[in-house]
Amino acid sequence: MLGQLLTGFNPIVQALLALCLAATLGLALGNLKIKGVGLGIGGVLFAGIFLGSLGMRGNHEVMDFLKEFGLILFVYTIGVQVGPGFFSSLRKAGIALNGWAALIVVLGVLTALGVHWLADIPVPVVLGLFSGAVTNTPSLAAGQQMLGQIGVTGEDLTLPGMGYAVAYPFGIAGILISMAVVKLVFRANPEAEAEAFEQARRSKTARIDTLNVRLTNPNLDGLRLSDMPGVEQLGVVVSRVLRQGTEGHVEIPHPDTLLHTGDVVLVVGTPEKLRAARLILGEEAADADLKAMDEDVRWERMVVTNSHVLGKSVGELDLLTRYDVVISRLVRSGIELVPGPHLHLQFGDILTVIGSPPNIKHVTGVLGNSEKLLQQAQIMPIFIGIALGVLLGSIPLAIPGMPAALKLGLAGGPLLAALILSRIGHLGPLVWFMPPSANHALREIGIVLFLAVVGLNSGEHFVEVLVHGEGLHWMMWAALITLIPLLVVGLCARLFGKQNYLTICGLLAGSMTDPPALAFANAVAPSEAPSLAYATVYPLVMCLRIIAPQVMVLILMGSL
Repeated sequence: MLGQLLTGFNPIVQALLALCLAATLGLALGNLKIKGVGLGIGGVLFAGIFLGSLGMRGNHEVMDFLKEFGLILFVYTIGVQVGPGFFSSLRKAGIALNGWAALIVVLGVLTALGVHWLADIPVPVVLGLFSGAVTNTPSLAAGQQMLGQIGVTGEDLTLPGMGYAVAYPFGIAGILISMAVVKLVFRANPEAEAEAFEQARRSKTARIDTLNVRLTNPNLDGLRLSDMPGVEQLGVVVSRVLRQGTEGHVEIPHPDTLLHTGDVVLVVGTPEKLRAARLILGEEAADADLKAMDEDVRWERMVVTNSHVLGKSVGELDLLTRYDVVISRLVRSGIELVPGPHLHLQFGDILTVIGSPPNIKHVTGVLGNSEKLLQQAQIMPIFIGIALGVLLGSIPLAIPGMPAALKLGLAGGPLLAALILSRIGHLGPLVWFMPPSANHALREIGIVLFLAVVGLNSGEHFVEVLVHGEGLHWMMWAALITLIPLLVVGLCARLFGKQNYLTICGLLAGSMTDPPALAFANAVAPSEAPSLAYATVYPLVMCLRIIAPQVMVLILMGSL
């Protein structure tokens, strides 16, 4: 057998060789696509199962460590990635979409529990079917972790992996089927839906804009900028001033700058607030463009990377007084903000600063603006965050009626720690920001380690269960776990929630945290609607998918 080829190596070498082979074959398998849809990272699991069925093994203790360490890396990096947008995604427009996504998760849990009680399928298998039916690997990891906490050992711990494997293929197909059913039932036209989405977004988007305003209100003549009504109250920023009668010389205004009727000011803010400011200050100066008028005044975008300014407010920095430079805009996580004095800076914020070239150069040193630091991962905060997560996951939480105290474990603890730390942003010199490339690399390594070990451990009995056992029976029930929540929510979101069809496609893909399904949705029509919906629900859904199997174990334990 293939496993006998490794018997001459020490246990660590055996484990590493088995993992590398499973990862190589699995990633190659996952890259194979049919009409843009493939197994993705799930291919590693199937490669591991194949190699495990041929007898390839690794030392039990070494493989267990690698599996758990891979799980920790994966959930921690997920938390760092989604943490900054997790809480903001629960506000305003995101509430409705996240509500529908949460309903998909809840219906999936209820369907899986119903499958357990109706079909008398073992709890470990049901956990695997639930995770595979929704194509969510962290859910599988959390379920196995929880089973280990309550004392499940031996071959029973391989059952979730087998359930996941039989359910996973239809999990991918079921999302696409659900999108097609919603389209068919409501006769949705993707092109028309894309145009309707763009029109709705244009009417709601509060973009940051500029307006040249000539002061004509006589009541404002001779007032200081700080006393000018409508500026601070509306939250707009006056970034430049052109004096009446001057030929193109633009000034950087200060709070004490005196303004007179006939002066032209450049105001920065949302279109609605700019209109309100114009009504107070005067009239639009169509004949003046202050941004293009004076070569001595430039604007430049800078990234906040200096640890000394993290956590400080725009008012505390007071760049206007110190360096004669105005901050006119701030972009954080892709969202444009008006930089009010009480807005605190975070690592990676992008500021638009206006001033003379020498002054802008001074501000560069203050803010950092280091491309190198943006691409460089700080290793110490990663290990501190993981350690805190492991400790947090080890705290016992007593629940009345349960035979044992609940722990967040190695799936929930690091995830919660990463969510909190990435939301905080920094503690002194420690920055909880991780460059996307570094985050992606660690996350992929973690999930590959986990899936490879699960596959190798499950491979010995998988073929027998699938061909001669209950595998096909499990697959049928798993299809219900996939389809029922997606179809119910997809149809209701359109019928009662009046959601755009393309938004629903992104919602369904995001509720399953499935990138191939998102790629399929993006190909339906040229629109950002699916991607925006996917990104909106992804943080909450990922957290719920990790919590769900732990809740299922508690429910099923209480029913035993």
